Amino acid sequence: MAFSDPQKNIDSLGLAEGSYVADLGAGSGFYTLAAAHTVGAGGRVYAIDVQQELLTRIKSSAHAAHYTNVEIIHGDIERLGGTRLKDQSIDVAFVCNILFQVEKKDDFIIEVKRILKSGGRVLVVDWAESFGGLGPHPDHVVTEDVATELFKKHGFVSVNTMDAGDHHYGFVVRKN
Repeated sequence: MAFSDPQKNIDSLGLAEGSYVADLGAGSGFYTLAAAHTVGAGGRVYAIDVQQELLTRIKSSAHAAHYTNVEIIHGDIERLGGTRLKDQSIDVAFVCNILFQVEKKDDFIIEVKRILKSGGRVLVVDWAESFGGLGPHPDHVVTEDVATELFKKHGFVSVNTMDAGDHHYGFVVRKN
């Protein structure tokens, strides 16, 4: 597999029907839509991004797929309270292909911790390298070791790692 497959990564996470999910820095919405399918009508997926045009596209795609469980939030994931979600309201957070863009990484992880329920999990998938002009500039790649340490520093515990594609790494951490 050359690139990361959102549905495969979500399947390996074991996302439960009825879960509440936050897709942080939702971007293209691939993870949002895959999660909406998986959590079903009893669940909810919050697509959060600072780029309004991307959120508009996700909303259109969700509507076309008849997903009524997707909520669009224009928010700043790098600021405490910036996701506009309630404290401890989320079962699973997606941090997918976004770490390399986040400038305030500690603030971002504190916000992730704030919105997660006790025992809530984070799916982290990011670029392992800069690949043929795709993905981040080599200076912006956040390695798996650095990403893992960032979450551990804020009290998260490792759950597992996964094969997230030839040019990506993936792991799951849990809020302690």
